[in-house]
Order: sequence, then structure tokens, then C-alpha cells
Amino acid sequence: MATKSKGELITQTEAAELRGVTVAAINELIKRGRLKAVEMYGRSLVYRSEVEAFEPKTHKSRGKKAAHTKKGSKK
Repeated sequence: MATKSKGELITQTEAAELRGVTVAAINELIKRGRLKAVEMYGRSLVYRSEVEAFEPKTHKSRGKKAAHTKKGSKK
């Protein structure tokens, strides 16, 4: 497996701009382990290739999660 070059690392801000989302959304993906972050010079960087290839989960899986989190919906 080839290692990734440093040239492929981008900031979370750049990743957010690339995907058209907020920096908070990128940070949440990192926290959930959906994107890998690398700490360098006190900054959290991500691989451009991972950001470009990222595919969000389907709506179907979100619906199932939401159904499990509702309280008092079962009788």
C-alpha cells in the first residue's frame, strides 16, 4: 500500500470549502472516524483524496437512527 504524500493534506477549512459544508461538519466526521485527521504543526489536517472520495451515509440509515432515539413514541 502506497503512503500518502504531505502534498495531499489540506486544512479542515479547505475540506469544508471543497465539499460545500461547514468546518463543524468536517470536524464531526473526524470525531466519528469517517475522515482521518493528521496533527501537524498544531493543526488538524485531512487527506484531500479522502475528502473528495467521501460518500455520506444514505438517508435510510439516518431514518433508522432517528426512530431509535425518539422517546415515548412506542405504546
